[in-house]
Amino acid sequence: SLRKRYVVREDRISSLPEPLILQILSLLPTKLVIATSVLSKRWRSVWKKVPILRFESKGNIQKFAENVSMSLLSHKSPVLETLHLKVNDRCEDVYIGIWAGIAVTRHVRELELDLGYLCGNPVRFPSCLLCFDTLETLKLKHYILLDIPSMVSLKSLRTLHLHSVVYKDSESVRNLFASCPNLEHLVVHRGFHYNDDGVRFVIESPSLKTLLVSGGETYGKQNGGYVINVPCLQHLTIQMLKGYEYCLIENAPELVDANIINVSHTTNETIMGSLKSAKRLSLDLSPLEIAYPTGLVFYQLVSLEMYTHKVAWWNLLALMLDSSPKLQVLKLIDRSSHQPKLVSDKKDMAPGKWNQPESVPECLLSHLETFVWTRPDWIREEEKEVARYILRNAQQLKKATFIIDPIEPKRLFRLAKRREMLNELPAVIMASKSCNLVVESE
Repeated sequence: SLRKRYVVREDRISSLPEPLILQILSLLPTKLVIATSVLSKRWRSVWKKVPILRFESKGNIQKFAENVSMSLLSHKSPVLETLHLKVNDRCEDVYIGIWAGIAVTRHVRELELDLGYLCGNPVRFPSCLLCFDTLETLKLKHYILLDIPSMVSLKSLRTLHLHSVVYKDSESVRNLFASCPNLEHLVVHRGFHYNDDGVRFVIESPSLKTLLVSGGETYGKQNGGYVINVPCLQHLTIQMLKGYEYCLIENAPELVDANIINVSHTTNETIMGSLKSAKRLSLDLSPLEIAYPTGLVFYQLVSLEMYTHKVAWWNLLALMLDSSPKLQVLKLIDRSSHQPKLVSDKKDMAPGKWNQPESVPECLLSHLETFVWTRPDWIREEEKEVARYILRNAQQLKKATFIIDPIEPKRLFRLAKRREMLNELPAVIMASKSCNLVVESE
């Protein structure tokens, strides 16, 4: 028992090398890290060397602002790797400038500023921070005003997130991207603001590899649009563009994969034609809204993922099969059973008809090897027709997998349809004699 008490009282952490202690403390909330200063004389100044600081306001905002300022002034690390600031209540704008100024003197490499409130005028982002080359990651969220009248210096910036910030004008947007010659990863989410109506969002970057563009409902406002010119782009996601006037992808010859989700007719009119160099596509679109260019061919496309909860989704599938001569993998996914509040839930979808291509697409004759359908709705006749068509015409198919939901007690009425599916699929005369047909539960 004496030995056990000795082990419990032994301070093993203090004997660790300081770099390891700092690494451990970097994983903790900064409030707890600072609290370690009361443990002993040995720990009094350890927290001042921790290279990662995270602050979030709770309660008295004035006290929070003063504590953050004092903590940053007391901090002694020669390089501040990360500074995260989440301010949930309105504080004096001068504090934002003080924190940013201290951060740049500490050669901050990653800065995240999140103003989680919506009252008064937006806070102007301190221009001083845009004149230092040490910043590698910048994340700005909510109610921050970007006013950049001329080019600045962000030569080290590799990652930029702009989430629901306010833009002074189109020139500020252009100057920002022109000041980031080595930018590789960009996330842009445009929320609902009164200050940036009609902003022309021009993204021109010779080095950008990953781009995510999204926007919420604009409530009838005209929020300009996007012009994307990124010759090295490899990964693209465009989602929820409702109410924007246009989205032009002018140059993306190196595109590897693209995800297009819930874009309106006005913004997708030119999107499909801009994706013809993609090798992998994921589409969650309504064929009733999409503008599909005549003669479009996806010569590089080898993998296609489509969601099947939108009205007449099968018409878009027919177009894609006919336009993708080298397609090897086809995945169909139904989200409506897991998300019953989807706009185009299948329970409200009128019966449809599968309009198969006039001739069997080249991809089915020569290339398609893998077919996966997650949660097929065997109650709908058009979905049965799609499944039969692919199985009967995919001559090189090696594996066809149908992933079904486990039936809950309250949905036992579907059990008969499930049995019907299990009986009908093996009876389909498949074009490929070597295809492995699999039905499995999630």
